[in-house]
Amino acid sequence: MTIRLLPPNLVNQIAAGEVVERPASALKELVENSIDAGATRIDIVLNDGGRSLIVVTDNGCGMTSQELMVAVDRHATSKLPSDDLLDISYLGFRGEALPAIGSVARLTVTSRTANSDSGWYVVVAGGRKDGPVPAPHPRGTRIEVRDIFFATPARLKFLKSAQTELSYAVDAIERLAMAYPDIAFTLTADGKQRLNLPAGLTQGDLFDSHLERLGVILGKEFAANAVPVAAEREGIKLYGYIGVPTFSRGNALAQYMFVNGRPVRDRLLVGAVRAAYYDFLAPNRHPYVVLFLDLPQRDVDVNVHPAKAEVRFRDANLVRGLMVGALKHALAEAGHKASTTVARDALTAFQVHTGQVQGGRAFETRAAMAPGSTGQTYAAAYDAQAPLEEGQGLADGEGASSLFAIAPSAPDATPIQVVEADYRSHPLGVARAQVHETYIVAQTGDGIVIVDQHAAHERLVYERMKAAMAQGEVARQILLLPEVIELDESSAARVAARAPELAQLGLVLEAFGGNSIVVREVPALLGETDVVALVKDLADSLAEVDDTLALKDKLGDVCGTMACHGSVRAGRRLNGAEMNALLRQMEVTPHAGQCNHGRPTYVELKLKDIERLFGRR
Repeated sequence: MTIRLLPPNLVNQIAAGEVVERPASALKELVENSIDAGATRIDIVLNDGGRSLIVVTDNGCGMTSQELMVAVDRHATSKLPSDDLLDISYLGFRGEALPAIGSVARLTVTSRTANSDSGWYVVVAGGRKDGPVPAPHPRGTRIEVRDIFFATPARLKFLKSAQTELSYAVDAIERLAMAYPDIAFTLTADGKQRLNLPAGLTQGDLFDSHLERLGVILGKEFAANAVPVAAEREGIKLYGYIGVPTFSRGNALAQYMFVNGRPVRDRLLVGAVRAAYYDFLAPNRHPYVVLFLDLPQRDVDVNVHPAKAEVRFRDANLVRGLMVGALKHALAEAGHKASTTVARDALTAFQVHTGQVQGGRAFETRAAMAPGSTGQTYAAAYDAQAPLEEGQGLADGEGASSLFAIAPSAPDATPIQVVEADYRSHPLGVARAQVHETYIVAQTGDGIVIVDQHAAHERLVYERMKAAMAQGEVARQILLLPEVIELDESSAARVAARAPELAQLGLVLEAFGGNSIVVREVPALLGETDVVALVKDLADSLAEVDDTLALKDKLGDVCGTMACHGSVRAGRRLNGAEMNALLRQMEVTPHAGQCNHGRPTYVELKLKDIERLFGRR
């Protein structure tokens, strides 16, 4: 077997296999070159998802005829002035994109500098280079890629449909646009404009300019439900926006992270986000995150992946600690804030009821409110009419008066007397009633709040337990009669092995022979609780903890289980003082807008939205 050098065109095609995975990859490389050239406007045209045509036009610094000829050669770049791979301050620095694209497609590059009398263009098709040739062109560069992978037909078989490839391309441009709000971007696909992102209108404030761009790309809901993040440690700056926990989704596609302006998909950063939201989201929910990390060039290696999608940090623990701490602080600053989408979903679920009497019997017609409707016109009513229970509807007499024959929420409940200033001075208002012995209805200055009493109190107990654990002062309550609990053999062994660590959380137990566990003390914060159910649930939680992992590292799971058992249960009657006390505690407790599982603890309905339901607006 003879060792030989590969021909240059084959070398370029191998590079294309690494750099040009699909049309979106080629587009990303070209747009990054435009950003590096100092462009303030970048226009993109795609046909057939980029498979038949990609055009990128910018108003950057441009290239001379000599630079054009060198630019399409392998490993030619202007972005390593010091030849130091640890000092990279540009997005595209490898010098592989243009020759790699030219080896598998028909590439035309036209460019002119500000000092040149005319532009020039060069053509590269299947690795063959022709030019330069004079051509009229304004300052900047226009790159045209036709018939991508025509020189490697096998690669075409691995491409998805045109619509799928277009979605990849749009995502790539949106990511770059998030990082550079001062650059205008347009993208036209098959004659239809898909993106039109003008340069940021906000002057001076980096936060405002980024949020303005993010609101256009991710939607107004993100802007309304995002909280700012800003932190700095040892020369590393972190800033951006993250969504409140109740504003989440079922996948991680809405997590955008940037290192020195470069979009990345890095496991370290994703893990840091997951750790920061650990206490606030269910495992199958993912937050909205847009974070920008700026650090010295020598503290990060961006040359570890052919597509530059991954990075390596010199001090990974410092970066992770900064991110987790900053995100947790931002979520704490949000206080009891809940997502505005919770109220929107609640309003969408409302139905408008119109009562009528036919032949001495009461019927109701239900018409679902269309989202965004004014309330003056309703969706088509259901054909079926459901009979009302006796005493409901518009009938007068004893049936109507029976609506008020309702027992108080608690035996010792007294009428809740509230002056107008009270509910206007509290964010969550003042309690007016408890319904279904589960939900508290409170009046605010401009609407109403509906609170899930169990979910809300669960968060309060959880935060108290974490605070007490951090101070090492978990108060205990001795059981008058120790509780003996029967478990299966493996569960009993698991719980007994963790007894010293559970004692630090205020739960004192020990093995009692066979498969039994005896509980002698419980955390005082839990109050009256079902000790048997608590220990059984704890045994299930401990089954998911690695035996080599300290229980303090899984404190969230254990405290969450305890808090669930120690909170006010659904179905428990509360009097006025108890309900208002719960509301006041929610207002001063961090993260009170969601329970430990990421569900909302309350829904706020504005008066104007309620008025729309009744056609008053």
